[in-house]
Amino acid sequence: MAENTKKVWLITGSSTGFGRSLTETVLKHGDRVVATARKPEQLSDLVTHYPETVKPVQLDVTKPQEVRNAVNAALDAFGRIDVLVNNAGYGALGAIEEFSDEVIRQQFETNVFGALDVMRVVLPVMRKQRHGHIINVSSVAGFVSFVGTGIYCGTKFALEGISEALAQEVAPLGIKVTIIEPGAFRTDFNGRSLVTPDTLIDDYASTSGEFLQWIHNMNGKQPGDPDKAALAIMQAVTSNHPPLRLVLGADAVNAIDAKLKSVKEELDTWKSVACDTTFDGVEVGAIGGEAKSLLNITTPK
Repeated sequence: MAENTKKVWLITGSSTGFGRSLTETVLKHGDRVVATARKPEQLSDLVTHYPETVKPVQLDVTKPQEVRNAVNAALDAFGRIDVLVNNAGYGALGAIEEFSDEVIRQQFETNVFGALDVMRVVLPVMRKQRHGHIINVSSVAGFVSFVGTGIYCGTKFALEGISEALAQEVAPLGIKVTIIEPGAFRTDFNGRSLVTPDTLIDDYASTSGEFLQWIHNMNGKQPGDPDKAALAIMQAVTSNHPPLRLVLGADAVNAIDAKLKSVKEELDTWKSVACDTTFDGVEVGAIGGEAKSLLNITTPK
């Protein structure tokens, strides 16, 4: 493969799960990877197999200086960043009331503020290049909330809102944004990476409690194959028209499809009430003005 056709990827959370599968897939494809992890020594086998095309870098996305060091390391090693994959993250699952302030804030620090910091440091590089692709790994739980996932969903909903706005801001600059929404895949999300409350409240035993038990029982039995997910992400990156959202797994497709139908039904049921709250004689779109024409938004009929 010619040198100038090889993409340079910066992937966070490369040591396990989706990050590991994607890193290996990208390297097999012949591209170059700045593979980041909190413990980069876990990537030593990749260095042995791909000494010229992988650069392991220590990165905890909640540490701003490490974020900047990782981006500088990528530029020093390969001169550019073509694809950023914000993959580092974990799940705090349990009833909203059961979590401490500290656990909630740490969940947002990693899944939202960490990812946001990496994006904001990489964006000047991509703007200067006038090309790039940002892949933000969300979840089906970034589109559909489930019992026992309120805190985790909050982080992924936030990441999706940021990503959707960013995609519109950077499109004229040659930069693409894709949100990945996996269902249940056979990673360590249900096991080692899972954070649960120290103290459970009995009143939630039949709701979030049962969901947590299901999550534990599913560990190692999830239907999704991370290696196939990596190939799907590669396909999106190499596409001339990549999706804003890439849903992975039939379970995620079914859950999102059911929510879309539910939202549409409720919207239609309450549309007259919703639209009857404007001043008499005023015609409005969803957000009005120039933004309305940019987004081609029309008033509900």
